[in-house]
Amino acid sequence: MVRLTKPVLAFTTSSLAPKLPASLPLGTVLVDSPEFRTMMTTNENIRDYGKTEVDQSDTAAILYSSGTTGRVKGVELTHRNFISLIAGFYYLRRGEEEEEEDAPHPVALNPLPLFHVFGFFMLIRAAAMGETIVLMERFDFEGMLRAVERYKVTYMPVSPPLVVALAKSEVVARYDLSSLRVLGCGGAPLGKEVAERFGERFPWVEIVQGYGLTETGGGATRMLEPEETKRPATVGRLAEMMEAKIVDPVTGEALSPGHRGELWLRGPSVMKGYVGDDEATAATLDAEGWLKTGDLCYFDSDGFLYIVDRLKELIKYKAYQVPPAELEHLLQSNPDIVDAAVIPYPDEEAGQIPMAFVVRKPGSSITEAQIMDFIARQACLILDLYWKH
Repeated sequence: MVRLTKPVLAFTTSSLAPKLPASLPLGTVLVDSPEFRTMMTTNENIRDYGKTEVDQSDTAAILYSSGTTGRVKGVELTHRNFISLIAGFYYLRRGEEEEEEDAPHPVALNPLPLFHVFGFFMLIRAAAMGETIVLMERFDFEGMLRAVERYKVTYMPVSPPLVVALAKSEVVARYDLSSLRVLGCGGAPLGKEVAERFGERFPWVEIVQGYGLTETGGGATRMLEPEETKRPATVGRLAEMMEAKIVDPVTGEALSPGHRGELWLRGPSVMKGYVGDDEATAATLDAEGWLKTGDLCYFDSDGFLYIVDRLKELIKYKAYQVPPAELEHLLQSNPDIVDAAVIPYPDEEAGQIPMAFVVRKPGSSITEAQIMDFIARQACLILDLYWKH
């Protein structure tokens, strides 16, 4: 990361400072030092660095991503990228304020890692909208529940495994979560069964899903209206100022609604490029500004986006392409399974077969044979519905 971005100043802690190079032009600031803590109350040792003009096309932040493939890359996000995101926040807030004049002041708990675009996105939102934000030094599930109860949290960004835990954990009953109004879910598709189970336990909490990448500053699609949240299998409709198309990954042809292909995006929040990697930038951004996401998706006739899986993660079973995410959703719908991950396993006859790793619910004695039987029965139901359709 240091090699990619060539920083001039680092903010870190005493324990991590030795990992940074000593040659940074402006040195290192220790945020756990007494000098840093008194910074807000003293004018001593203030250095004048002069004034710097900033253009919208200048880099505002560099976040890190593997991109669609390969090693870690520095995603160069500009001031214009964040201006467009903030404009979207204000557009949505205006509509919310008109609908709910007596709504409580928003208090967001951000349990996400701040180096991840989802966590960073939520920080930008809180600062831009004047919201209260609660941060955790280190995540733990019960600590999160205590924070929601103590600070009367109204909104919380989450990933699907956390929704699963909230829906299934017996510990949740010990805490007062009545202040919670909205969960913003992203990072991966949320299974319909998980969303329904969560809704049964927390009928007053609305789950709104969204989709984005580090390369789009975290924003691409979102849910707004109550009827949109009733489609848990989707990640909503396109966000403000964003264009999209589904492209056949082999022919490059744009596909119509209902057909699966690679999702391409274009809009003012799309990155400037990958720092110091012109080859990767050219492979991801075409000459017309379209960002190739590497995600296998489709739109329905109402404009809702469905994420199937990452193109590079598809399991090649004989002549078929099997999305691991679909099997993971089936596994997670079982009440005895807390979490699951599916990977390809080499097979001489089929090429690859899906292999699952599962985390059983504490106290559960579900066996391998029972899980395989469960998946077989679910697959038969899906095929039956498919042929009827």
